[in-house]
Amino acid sequence: MERKTVSTQTRNNWLLDTGLLISAVGVAVSSVYFLYLLSGGYQGGRNPAYNIQLLFDRATWDDLHTWTGVAMIVIALVHLVIHWNWVTAMARRVWREWTGQCECMNARGRFNLWVNFAIGLGFLLAAISGVYFLFAGGSHGGTNPDPMFLFSRTTWDVIHTWSGVEMILAALIHFAIHWRWVVNVTRKIFHVAVPKPAWSQARTAAD
Repeated sequence: MERKTVSTQTRNNWLLDTGLLISAVGVAVSSVYFLYLLSGGYQGGRNPAYNIQLLFDRATWDDLHTWTGVAMIVIALVHLVIHWNWVTAMARRVWREWTGQCECMNARGRFNLWVNFAIGLGFLLAAISGVYFLFAGGSHGGTNPDPMFLFSRTTWDVIHTWSGVEMILAALIHFAIHWRWVVNVTRKIFHVAVPKPAWSQARTAAD
């Protein structure tokens, strides 16, 4: 059996990714709650499931969604700063491809890049619309006036909902693509001993 360690950079990347994963799960689960248990119409009887309790009450789900979303934005910004050199290098590589200067990426690399772009775009739209709701608040049955900042509150809600759905789907694809990295690094982080292959053990014995 052998124990492998990871570099400081890899460990930091793993910690950031773990933070993103935990906050994303909180955002996603609470989003599903609000997607199926809408906020309007309780008084008029159009939404009798308005305040139904699933593990928590509606206010707790709202707090969970808000603060895991804020945590996700902060961690993502740190992630972006740390990987800024990679972002600029990829931007230059894409530009060179589009202008016909080189064939800089294979098909897998292009697919991975588009997945990352989809995650980034979905996150940007979800974050901006989330910040809007953080300061503008909900309508509260029409008692809270619509600030009409660029769009109506309804339009911001549509942007927030579907950009979040797109981001989650793209993130799942990204997670699947990098599953082997996740498993290997997690084993090393927690010092899980990895058995040597049989051919390696036989060679060691012969030596």
